[in-house]
Amino acid sequence: MDSAVVIVPMGLGHLRQVLDLGHEVFDITTKPYTSWSLTSVAEHLDSPDNACWVALDSDRVVGFVLGSMEFENRDDWAYLEWIAVAPDMQGHGIARRLVDVCSEALFARGARRIVTDVEDRNAASTALMTRSGFLPAATVTLFVRPNPDDPEPDSQLDAAAIAPGTKRALIRRGRLAGDNHRAAR
Repeated sequence: MDSAVVIVPMGLGHLRQVLDLGHEVFDITTKPYTSWSLTSVAEHLDSPDNACWVALDSDRVVGFVLGSMEFENRDDWAYLEWIAVAPDMQGHGIARRLVDVCSEALFARGARRIVTDVEDRNAASTALMTRSGFLPAATVTLFVRPNPDDPEPDSQLDAAAIAPGTKRALIRRGRLAGDNHRAAR
């Protein structure tokens, strides 16, 4: 564990570095539904949940976690949505510290359960969440039907590269009407 790194609540002054680190770390090509953006970060920062934290090495943001008390229509379940650690700082226990502090804040806000999702090929995040007390709860397989009048090259439609949690993300963003289920990926 890197003791020089401190975990503090995320503030406006961290916004640019958090956004940049997300762009550096997240591979949105494997999760085409994911919209890592200023809006994504700002919505979390603007919530009253106190569930957004950064890991600082001096004044450099080397990691962050964004959580909220918003999961489905349940006011007693929280959502740990985004977590990232700079590649040069991985392996020092920073992600675990971020998960722990975010979880503690969400439980203090009244969460009975915290839900997170991990892309099925992300072994490091799966191990982190398991070590942090999360248990697998559900799997959703996304089925894709291409438009026969507008075919994509097979290289662009790689169903294996579309995360099983896509349904949850689409529902969260209101793209699947009439369906209220989310699942861990």
